[in-house]
Order: sequence, then C-alpha cells, then structure tokens
Amino acid sequence: MSQNDAFRALDRQECLRLLSKVPLGRVVYTRQALPAVLPINFSLDTDYSVLLRTSRGSELIRAIDGVVVAFEADEFDAATQSGWSVVVTGRAMVVTDPAEHQRLSESGPVSWMPLDDAVFIRIDSGLITGRELKGTRATR
Repeated sequence: MSQNDAFRALDRQECLRLLSKVPLGRVVYTRQALPAVLPINFSLDTDYSVLLRTSRGSELIRAIDGVVVAFEADEFDAATQSGWSVVVTGRAMVVTDPAEHQRLSESGPVSWMPLDDAVFIRIDSGLITGRELKGTRATR
C-alpha cells in the first residue's frame, strides 16, 4: 500500500456519518488568550450542528458563546494504525429559545456529568473537514 492509498480526505456527508457514530469529542477554544481543549459528549442536531449540554454556570459558556470554535471527534485503532478524524469549525451559540430548549431536552445530548441547570450550546457546522487513515500494518 502506497502512502497516498493509506490517507484520504473525507467529504461532508462521510464526515457527518462518522460523527453520528461516536458519543465523545473535543471542543477547541480560547481561554485567557491561550488554546484550550475540553473533552465532552455531544450529538448532532437535525441541521447537522453539533450540540453540547452543560450547566448554566459553566466556564465553557462564558468562553465560547458567540465565538468561532473547533470541534473534533475521532476513532482510531492502534493495532491496525487506522482511523478517522473530523473537525467542525463554526460559531458556538447558547440556545435561548424556550421551545428549542424543550425540544433538545427531549432529543439532545445527555450530559455524562450531573447538571443542575442544563444549557445547550449549538456549534454551526458551516465548515467540516475529515481525514481517514487506512492501516498500513496488519493486525497480529
């Protein structure tokens, strides 16, 4: 297998399909003028935006509401040296519409952490890029 055969860029539809398969990703943002990365569970909404659920008092809300962020999710197999990575770049916005909040309370992501006052954050999926690495080493 040549190096070019082992790597390929993924189109938008393939990226969305892969994102829907995993429950955990990382939101990348700026905290006190420095890069920050936070692992968080998520789901995709019907418009393919990334949905996060956190508490109203979360530092994350203050850091990303109204700001362009990146969100990355992936899946890798070290034994076969294969996997994929998808990055969504878009503006993060706290969901403030009561009807939308109610809908997401029923169908959106469920936080892995206990929350007192849940808030949803939507990351617009305007820019989606992905890469797949096909294993160059057979499993043993």
